[in-house]
Amino acid sequence: MTAQRKFSLVHVDVFTATPLEGNQLAVITDARGLSDAEMQSLAREMNLSETTFVFPRDAAVEAERGVQVRIFTVDEELPFAGHPTLGTAYVLRGNSDREIVALDLKVGRIPVRFSERDGRLFGEMTQADPTFGHQHEPEAVARAAGLSLSDIDPSVPIETVSTGNGFAIVPLRNLRVLRRLNLNWRTAEEYLRRTDAKFFYFVCRETENQEARMQARMIFYNGEDPATGSAAGPCAAWMVRYGIAQPEEQVLIEQGIEMRRPSRMWVRAGRRDDSVVNVRVGGNCAEVFRGEVFL
Repeated sequence: MTAQRKFSLVHVDVFTATPLEGNQLAVITDARGLSDAEMQSLAREMNLSETTFVFPRDAAVEAERGVQVRIFTVDEELPFAGHPTLGTAYVLRGNSDREIVALDLKVGRIPVRFSERDGRLFGEMTQADPTFGHQHEPEAVARAAGLSLSDIDPSVPIETVSTGNGFAIVPLRNLRVLRRLNLNWRTAEEYLRRTDAKFFYFVCRETENQEARMQARMIFYNGEDPATGSAAGPCAAWMVRYGIAQPEEQVLIEQGIEMRRPSRMWVRAGRRDDSVVNVRVGGNCAEVFRGEVFL
């Protein structure tokens, strides 16, 4: 008879201080003994944007390289994702006073720095320096996204930017266009497969909250994402490159409004000569529940 295995799980909402808002994340806190196929199946079972799996190692190795973490969507393993990085670091920190929790991801070592902000714990990850790729033809993007050409803001380019995952940053003309966005993923994917972008990230400078610099939406093969930290970082770099935000200016991107899971991502990036560098994405987390998985 095969022995039953048990794995501890923590469920957190990320990029929010309020439970049942933000982007949900399941963290398996010790995934040693799980196969790749089992991790993929567990991610499908959770049916969230992402599930993370922590592989504890020797303390000296973790001090040098970070805590090994793997990230799965319902369909694939990702080299990097934003809200899983912040949420997993938050779980690993626990009730300690650690200022920095570093994760060892497929893209390398990603540090998350914690501080107190407005009386709550605030985490800020430093992402890999951005790469700027293809500038997309607005007409082609409009066709792929089910938009008219007049829906797209012509003052800045649609451009692929990556800090680990490639996103085509698509500026929309106003909030009305963002709200009525109705992306057909199959049509979008047909276009994206021919480019250097994995997903579209739709942004708008008109926002419901005057505090925010951008309001955003990201729709992919598992539906709509309430918060996409791996897109917010590239968006921060894109904003600095095109003067929407100043170097080192921390600005707010809100996402998830239309799906009633509001998320708040504080972003900033620097400049060195002609390059955009030091991309950071931060926010709060809220623990919702703990449990155990039996296999």
